[in-house]
Amino acid sequence: MSLFLGIDMGTSACRIAAIDSHDQVLALVREPLPDPMQHGPECEQDATLWWAATEVALEKVLSLVEPDHIDAIAVDGTSSTLLLCDSQGKPAAPALMYRDQRAVKQTTELASFAPPTAAVHSPSSSLAKLLWYKDNGRLEPGLIALHQADWISGHLTSQFNTSDENNALKLGYDAVSRSWPDWLKGCDLPEGCLPYIQPAGTPVTPVSIDIARRFGLREDCLVATGTTDSTATFIASGACEPGDAVTVLGSTLVVKILSGTPIFAPEYGIYSHRLGDQWLVGGASNAGGTVLRQFFSDEQLASLSTAIDPTQASGLNYYPLPSRGERFPDNNPELESRLSPRPENDVEFLHGLLESLARIEQRGYERLVELGAPPPRTVRTSGGGAQNTTWTAIRQRHLSVPFQAVQHTEAAIGAALLARKASQ
Repeated sequence: MSLFLGIDMGTSACRIAAIDSHDQVLALVREPLPDPMQHGPECEQDATLWWAATEVALEKVLSLVEPDHIDAIAVDGTSSTLLLCDSQGKPAAPALMYRDQRAVKQTTELASFAPPTAAVHSPSSSLAKLLWYKDNGRLEPGLIALHQADWISGHLTSQFNTSDENNALKLGYDAVSRSWPDWLKGCDLPEGCLPYIQPAGTPVTPVSIDIARRFGLREDCLVATGTTDSTATFIASGACEPGDAVTVLGSTLVVKILSGTPIFAPEYGIYSHRLGDQWLVGGASNAGGTVLRQFFSDEQLASLSTAIDPTQASGLNYYPLPSRGERFPDNNPELESRLSPRPENDVEFLHGLLESLARIEQRGYERLVELGAPPPRTVRTSGGGAQNTTWTAIRQRHLSVPFQAVQHTEAAIGAALLARKASQ
């Protein structure tokens, strides 16, 4: 029986899933990680903690399945988390996490020569972080810039030189031409510091002999290029056809849809990741669960929701933001949160909030369609808000699109599915 492993390197834990050739989940394990070090805009972590957690998680999962049945492995990691390492994988500096915002000066410099459609115009982008390393004397000759998924894959193969098209997008990679663009010359980067790029889910090389012997894996067990954590979560959902959409109801509201053509609209925070012959297009509103929790506990949300009639309009028109500013579906950095008038009855207030969030979701898909994405043909939902049946009914009334259950919610399972595809 052929088995496939997916490794998800998240912020709080390393998760590993094992699936069979019928996509059945045979094992799912978790090994916690310490919190990254946060100091104002700076957020970093010792990358060796990632591999230590991966080793423990591998031992756990391989105690539950037959190691010599593993055909392929793929890894996903947080988008824009970057580190520098040498050819042996030794980190040259602490990794800069995805939410690190220190590269403000470098972002300003990028604006002078990087095209506006490039996914690098943020202090949190991988390229801005790489330039920060360079400007602060960390980018020495011989070092290479890698993302979490790249570096963990390197430990499995002993080859620290490859990334995937999804993780590389915010490092400046042009996913349309499938090449490093000429404008990157303006960064004056040392030769060889950028990784070799392959499509996500491309078989790269078998595991190293040392890894095979240590964990009991076959020497022909393949390691495939990985992806970002959010893309792996989309893959796990089961969405696979143009027009299949996924809404993430978490701290923020994220909408994503599979499209035959890419969309790059940085003014709305919209970028596109390659998935085979298709493109995963999406944007994120600042509205979402964070605002709901400013007023209600999880228990209150569950209790109050049962008293709402989702077939009826609330008559309230809010725009629930945690602070000033919105980028998607409408770009307005000065937009203030609108939460009045507030009824005395909490049920009515929550009804208005949920309905307003549904309108933002509806507008999000309309924005994607206006820019060239296909209309949603199905919608799947992940995140904590997916469990709220009242919210679901309100959203269905606004979207008028068939809702489908997600097949899986774990990014590790999406990575395992990527590994299975690579072995075919």
